[in-house]
Order: sequence, then C-alpha cells, then structure tokens
Amino acid sequence: MERKVRDRKRGKQLARKTRVSRRLARSERPRLTVYRSARHIYAQLVEAGSGRTIGAVSTRSKSLGLGSTGNVEAAKKVGTAIAELAREKQIESVVFNRNGFLFHGRVKALAEAAREAGLQF
Repeated sequence: MERKVRDRKRGKQLARKTRVSRRLARSERPRLTVYRSARHIYAQLVEAGSGRTIGAVSTRSKSLGLGSTGNVEAAKKVGTAIAELAREKQIESVVFNRNGFLFHGRVKALAEAAREAGLQF
C-alpha cells in the first residue's frame, strides 16, 4: 500500500527510494548507503542479511579535517574514506544505495571517488 504524501517533491523521493530498495533487497553483497542533507553527507556500509552497520563515514567525522562540508569536494573525501574503510574490512564489491536521492552532484561525486579508491559497484 502506498503512503499518502502531501508534498509532491517528497512523494517523488519516496517513490525512488522504494524502487531502489526493491532491487537492492535481492542482493547478497553489502550495501553502501548514502544520505545527503543540506549541510552534510553520510555513507555507511551495511551487511545484506542482518542489516548491521559495518562502518560509517560522514563529513561530520573529525578525522577528515574538512573546512566546508556541504560541497562536492567534501563528498569526494567521504567517498575515498568509505572505500578505505571497506578495504580494511576485506570488502571489495558493494551495492550502491542512493536512498532515493538523484545520482547527481554530491551523491555522484561520492560514488565516483569510492570507485576510484578501489570499491566496485
């Protein structure tokens, strides 16, 4: 059953989110889930079967040493950091969950940086 949403933009995002999550539910690989807010971007690795979080990185992490957090450069650093974290946990390939966000801008920058750092999806 579909949820009623008064806001048209939010309704479109929820539709994308459910469409993406239906495809990801069939996969056995860990998920790289991305959440984007106005100021920050978050990425986490989630086990496929149990739903446990393996590791997470965000622009709020002190270890990244970011000045400004709501831009493409910060998203690239988060993508590189999450790929390094995955390598430490012996994870080579994941499924990318964009969580209903369009594959554009900061989400795309994070994904491309993670691919360049060696993560396969």
